[in-house]
Amino acid sequence: MPVISMFYGILIRLFLIDNKHHNLPHIHAKYAEFEASIDIPDGEILSGELPRKQLRLVQAWIEIHRDELMADWDLAVSGETPYKISPL
Repeated sequence: MPVISMFYGILIRLFLIDNKHHNLPHIHAKYAEFEASIDIPDGEILSGELPRKQLRLVQAWIEIHRDELMADWDLAVSGETPYKISPL
């Protein structure tokens, strides 16, 4: 589960070959004891939870990097290591 970005104490990961769990393009965000799977196309939480402030930061980051995230998603689903993406 490669870390593709880190900002403001938030770790963003893409799991390799992870299209069976939610079957939607998504990232995994971790902040302190909180973890959430977040949909790439619309930034909505699929499972888990994040504090409101950190969720808004992750959603803004997704908005800025959506094309890069979708390219990384395609790599990860194929079992390839995704590229790092600039932090917020």
